[in-house]
Amino acid sequence: MPTFLSGLPLHPLVVHAVVVLVPAAVLGALAVALWPAARRRWGWPVLVLTALAAVSVPIATSTGEGLEHQLPRTAALAAHAELGDQLLVFVGPLLVTVLGLVLVERWRRAPAGALAPAAHGPARADGPGTARAPRVGAPAARVSLAVLAVLTVLLAGAAAVQVVRIGDSGARAAWGSVQYAPQPRPAGAPQD
Repeated sequence: MPTFLSGLPLHPLVVHAVVVLVPAAVLGALAVALWPAARRRWGWPVLVLTALAAVSVPIATSTGEGLEHQLPRTAALAAHAELGDQLLVFVGPLLVTVLGLVLVERWRRAPAGALAPAAHGPARADGPGTARAPRVGAPAARVSLAVLAVLTVLLAGAAAVQVVRIGDSGARAAWGSVQYAPQPRPAGAPQD
């Protein structure tokens, strides 16, 4: 991955994908974990969003590593790089738990035999594979959904905290030595 594009470092540009996609994926993951109606309606779009967030992390890490070799090594830069390398550890498993929630919900909502191919021709109107058939493994599905929901909430929280920590350390690495100095007002400018 190139480090610069037209003389500009790519990392500050690419990192905005992570800054937007990971928190959006966290919010979506929390919604599908805690709200069954959202899981049924928005599960697949949240899964795609979480996958995009997971893909954006190594791209941002790659551009950051390229930029890191172009800058003087400081403790703040080292801390930022170390935190950035850890984000995929949270977003990757978050993707897996969201996938699990979506698949278990699909499995739970499907009539018995609907997800399996029909081996002996069409079923009767009240038999397996019809709307009147009992749900597949309802207790197992409820337990699976509960476990996946708890894991999703924990991973979403950890990913959100990690993104904030990375952003803070990156800002300190880039701007830590810069001090804000109020600028004098131009003559005739209104007072606050």
